[in-house]
Amino acid sequence: MEGAEATRIMMGVNESTIKGYPHASISSRGAFDWTLQKIVRSNTSGFKLLFLHVQVPDEDGFDDMDSLYASPEDFKNMKHRNRTRGLHLLEYFVNRCHEIGVACEAWIKKGDPKEVICHEVKRVQPDLLVVGSRGLGPFQRVFVGTVSEFCQKHAECPVISIKRRADETPQDPVDD
Repeated sequence: MEGAEATRIMMGVNESTIKGYPHASISSRGAFDWTLQKIVRSNTSGFKLLFLHVQVPDEDGFDDMDSLYASPEDFKNMKHRNRTRGLHLLEYFVNRCHEIGVACEAWIKKGDPKEVICHEVKRVQPDLLVVGSRGLGPFQRVFVGTVSEFCQKHAECPVISIKRRADETPQDPVDD
């Protein structure tokens, strides 16, 4: 692979809905582990992993409705805290890559994950997009929607969706 450019794999990663930041979701960890085991394998110099975390603002823009905001500094602190949470999430993936010698980049965007991921795919032009999937049934998908399905239809590159293992599925499959 000397002289050849590394294959660039983008991964959309998110925080656990069960444990919250800085813990990666079951689906994100599973997709990452699958990518390392099945694609990268021992060819660590042949790949570059691109980690994108999309933070979803609440409809009204406030994550903590029980908090008291009394000054402009309170809002600055809230924005800083959310960015810090996202950085800690990405740190997990970046540290793992450095431990095994896989090149990587990571960044945070805000917005609707499915829209932002597809936009970033268009901007960055990776060779492949890997996303985790909760494996929701048709009834659950109607109410929750799935980022992986949307990306498979709209991303401008090949997409691999990695379903959670059955033994990792929480009692409520919407949780991740």
